[in-house]
Amino acid sequence: MAAPCGEQIHRQVQDYYGKELQKLEDLKTNACVTSSRPPLKVVRDALERVHEEVVARYYGCGLVVPECLASCRILDLGSGSGRDCYLLSQLVGEQGHVTGIDMTESQVEVAKKHIAYHMDKFGYQKPNVEFLQGYMEKLGDIGLADESYDIVISNCVINLAPDKRAVLREAYRVLKSGGEMYFSDVYASQHLSEAVRKHRVLWGECLAGALYWKDLYNIAEEVGFSPPCLVTASPITISNKELESIIGNCRFVSATFRLFKVPESSQAGPGQVIYNGGIVGHEQELVFDANFTFKEGEVVDVDAEMAAILRSSRFAEEFLIRASEANTAAPQGCCRKGMKEKICNPFQLLERLAAPGPASCPGGTCGPPGCC
Repeated sequence: MAAPCGEQIHRQVQDYYGKELQKLEDLKTNACVTSSRPPLKVVRDALERVHEEVVARYYGCGLVVPECLASCRILDLGSGSGRDCYLLSQLVGEQGHVTGIDMTESQVEVAKKHIAYHMDKFGYQKPNVEFLQGYMEKLGDIGLADESYDIVISNCVINLAPDKRAVLREAYRVLKSGGEMYFSDVYASQHLSEAVRKHRVLWGECLAGALYWKDLYNIAEEVGFSPPCLVTASPITISNKELESIIGNCRFVSATFRLFKVPESSQAGPGQVIYNGGIVGHEQELVFDANFTFKEGEVVDVDAEMAAILRSSRFAEEFLIRASEANTAAPQGCCRKGMKEKICNPFQLLERLAAPGPASCPGGTCGPPGCC
């Protein structure tokens, strides 16, 4: 028996999230409820203002709240009952806008039902959120135009798509130049077996469609994104003996990555950056990803990739960016003298968090060829 085709996967996932799952307790693994790092107070306060029915029907493997959101246009791929959309609605403000897209009709209905409640709760004169039913592989079919969003987010949903390349291509298309895709998802430590890939429950539980983590780097490069920046990682546990026997020795992790649509005009060599402390909630320190933390007023050496990201994105006004005084010939994506080696492998990050120690990159396994 072959793994299911794209249409079968869509039907199975719609049934699983529209009919079988009615509450968090119905899940058989923690893949769809894995938490990320503790949220800021402003985020906790915003979550408390989200309607209880919306929260009760929420499934996700992270908290997709990037920084510097005021007045941004955000697209949420696989928005479900709308929890993340209503959270971000408060953070972008009344001048910003959030669009949620989901293929499951019952989830979209729950999200739409509470628009008026939330706009009144937030004190907005008119809605700054909308919810559309459709497929994230075909955003053009629901009228989403090229370069129309500042940020694309997704919370534990891309694994449910049979065509990951199409999802990233569409995200890249609708992002403005310098825009960001900030998303949490499930990744596997190896390529999945046929038994896993054809298992209906494992699809619904976000495991059968998980990417081998290295494939994310290949797909991102194909599409045109900058190399993925690993933000956080959390282990996934499976409390079901039957599912464990099917999965075998493959491990799964929930990880958050950020990808940027960097224009060629921003590509240059390595640099030195100084954070000005202007981002609300991150005034003293901005933890950008697992490799770069920027403290207010501190000079930080960055590689060519990070310099280009900061120069071209919405973060540009928050940093003083200048050319590096040394090592200007370092190749793109490589670690330079005086800089820690990059952590690109989410499983390696888990090990590092469990047993903190000096940075290492044994066997060159932390990223694509040429890194470390």
